[in-house]
Amino acid sequence: MSEQANDKTEGLSDEDLQDLVASSDTGGRVPTNRSVALLISGIALAWSLFQLWIAQPQLWFGQYLPVMNSSQTRPMHLAFAVVLAYLAYPAFKNSPRDRIPLADWALALIGFLCAFYVFAFSRELALTARSGLPTQFQVIVGAVGIVVLLEASRRALGPALTIVGSLFLLYAYMGQGWLIPDIIEHNGLSFTAIVNAQWLDTTGVFGIPLGVSTAFVFLFVLFGAILDKAGAGNYFIQLAFAGLGHLRGGPAKAAVVGSAMTGLISGSSIANVVTTGTFTIPLMKRVGFSSEKAGAVEVASSVNGQIMPPVMGAAAFLMVEFVGISYVEVIKHAFIPAVISYIALVYIVHLEALKKDMPALGEAKSLAQMFLKIFIGFVVAGVGFTALIYGIQGLRAAAPGIADWVVLAAIGAVYVLALRVAAGREDLALDDPNAKEFHLPTVAQVFPTGIHFLLPILVLIWFLMVEMQSPAKSAFYAVAVMLLIIVTQRPLKAMFRSENLGSATRAGFDDLIEGLIAGARNMIGIGVATAAAGIIVATVTKTPIGTELAGLVEVLSGGNLFIMLLLIGVFSLILGMGLPTTANYIVVSSLMASVVVTLGAQEGLIVPLIAAHLFVFYFGIMADVTPPVGLASFAAAAVSGGDPIRTGFTAFFYSMRTVALPFLFIFNPALILYGIDLGTWAGILQAAFVFVTATFAMLLFAAATQGYFLAPSRMWESAALLLVALTLFVPGFWLNRVQPPFNESPPTELAASMDAAAPGDRIRFVVSGPSFTDGGVTQTTLVHTVAEEDPATGRADAAGLFLLPEGEKLYMDEPMFGTPYQEKLSSFDFYAEDRVEVVSVLSPAERMPKQVFYIPALLLLGLVILLQRRRQTKPAF
Repeated sequence: MSEQANDKTEGLSDEDLQDLVASSDTGGRVPTNRSVALLISGIALAWSLFQLWIAQPQLWFGQYLPVMNSSQTRPMHLAFAVVLAYLAYPAFKNSPRDRIPLADWALALIGFLCAFYVFAFSRELALTARSGLPTQFQVIVGAVGIVVLLEASRRALGPALTIVGSLFLLYAYMGQGWLIPDIIEHNGLSFTAIVNAQWLDTTGVFGIPLGVSTAFVFLFVLFGAILDKAGAGNYFIQLAFAGLGHLRGGPAKAAVVGSAMTGLISGSSIANVVTTGTFTIPLMKRVGFSSEKAGAVEVASSVNGQIMPPVMGAAAFLMVEFVGISYVEVIKHAFIPAVISYIALVYIVHLEALKKDMPALGEAKSLAQMFLKIFIGFVVAGVGFTALIYGIQGLRAAAPGIADWVVLAAIGAVYVLALRVAAGREDLALDDPNAKEFHLPTVAQVFPTGIHFLLPILVLIWFLMVEMQSPAKSAFYAVAVMLLIIVTQRPLKAMFRSENLGSATRAGFDDLIEGLIAGARNMIGIGVATAAAGIIVATVTKTPIGTELAGLVEVLSGGNLFIMLLLIGVFSLILGMGLPTTANYIVVSSLMASVVVTLGAQEGLIVPLIAAHLFVFYFGIMADVTPPVGLASFAAAAVSGGDPIRTGFTAFFYSMRTVALPFLFIFNPALILYGIDLGTWAGILQAAFVFVTATFAMLLFAAATQGYFLAPSRMWESAALLLVALTLFVPGFWLNRVQPPFNESPPTELAASMDAAAPGDRIRFVVSGPSFTDGGVTQTTLVHTVAEEDPATGRADAAGLFLLPEGEKLYMDEPMFGTPYQEKLSSFDFYAEDRVEVVSVLSPAERMPKQVFYIPALLLLGLVILLQRRRQTKPAF
């Protein structure tokens, strides 16, 4: 028997793979009793309909529906999630899957009642518990609800979040003990206070994370589920293979691009691996990838689907709330790292194909030509989208009363025309990847069959990026378009093909119901995770751990920002081994994001808060790859028949670019377009320059880590490529060692500098004084940005700063309550014997351009190219 056959027999069957996805994402229980199965499906369907009801932006029929506020929608959201968690997820591995035990029915009912109580009695809770006067019955309801929620979390997500949540509750109650460091000790909260904060108030279980899940995340997950049910997943995979399959190592490149596109419709790394991997992994093995490398490519590309705009994972919506910026801003900051990460992964698998001299499926084509075609496609799409924007704006200016109706009619006409074109071709069907002969489709064959799937994505992007609507409203309109498509695409195709219209209509409605049910079941884990993670968030705000952790991390890292980032990365990886990305992000960002900003300021580095949150997000995603747990790696190994641990290590090695990126944009925020105004041509050109430079640097980084560029690299050549990549990524690193970035001015000039600055200018100043934590001397760097509305004089006073000049020194009193500086300087003890003072004012120094260091970097790169060209035996692309 051949090695390929052996691999195939070692892999799992399609039924086993779907069970693997169900066990982790939608629940592994499949009741044989039809009534029970229909009940679970009915509850899931009701959840989706409930979410669409509360999301509708007051359309014409909205006046006939009751309006609910967040204190009512969040408990109902959790009630649905908890009930489905107990009905869909068995308690243990050996628990029955074909029926629901009586205890699970009881727990589902108790969980529903505890959450429903918060919904039904929200007004009474506002007058009692949320005013600090909970009744004994309310405390009992809350305590039972917390326990039931933690058990639901254990079933749906594994034990990690339950254990972490329980430890935080224990810490809040105990406050002190031999395992609790002195720096975060407190007197302990009463049992009543903990239950009140966690369940009865709006800051714990029913706080921001669950609110984001209720308002935003559900709609995007539902959008993806319906899009997938309509056939978009198959369309994207076929399109990727049509465009990339003819290249050397083409199946691996198609897996990368296909997973990036299916990342639009699947927020789950495991589901992405199984969906695309069952087709791509056998084809990768067919052209020469080992089982482990084929699985690793699929894992690396599937996991990164969560960082790909415009539809990112649930954590992206949490960033909106935690950082206080719009979703469009999150997309802007995440775009370049995500795109260059995928480009680098395509290049990595290309290098693997070169090293192994892998053949192409069919006639080989050029990677460089493919990149050129993609670039032309992006330019054409960009020009077309820009023309669409100006066209609709012109229509609204000329005929504002009918403009929206004209646009709706145009969308309908385009949709019908697209389906007319698609109906003239056979429906897409994937060939058997294990067949002796495999025929690759062409782009001309595939593209017309699913153009209509691009419409809801275009609607989503339009409302997000052009109309600047909220994520919830944008997702609602995209889902509405998708609901129309899934109901009508089969009947319209049948009509164009002169087929049975009745059966096609029934099939369309069946697809709609199944899509709504699938969307709700995909949300069970996220709903439970965001609720349980709210326990950690509330504990952080109610105890000293949130404010004092900076001191503890500073001690562990020795005050070095880079070491602290390493510690946070490791912490995220360890925690993420048992937590889904969303819960991991909530926990680590609540504890660590502000610490990164604080410690960076102490080192004189201004770290944007969004960069700290993206840092945590990236490492949380990497936990799905990292052995020994790495669930996505186990899923890929189940498909490939390879060793899961080796698959995980290989996937982590392929993902080194994703590990490096967070460190790079912490030290060079331009990589996330921070401070770059895309509303001006200068900003657009700067963003384009950053993108091109970062892409080139990431390709060199990939070549260095793979040990292959134009030929197999020697050790020093790989080191040289890494050095060139670092210089292109962070040229200021070298400039700071040659010329200081700032000139120091006497501290007494601070107020005058603020008054003399123009709107938009930034004034840096360094503050030193006793730490509120341990009394030791600490310092931080602050940046004051002059706003248009600031007064012409007295800007320091207007900002809430109390400056006390004494001779050549400038002391500070505690900033005015409620101003940003009160929070920024909260780590200083203004009532200690030693005083807090401004030690210097920093103004930008006149320096040579940091891009000067590109010259020696490119010369070094030229030397590597010259030496490798002599050994090169294959074309580079």
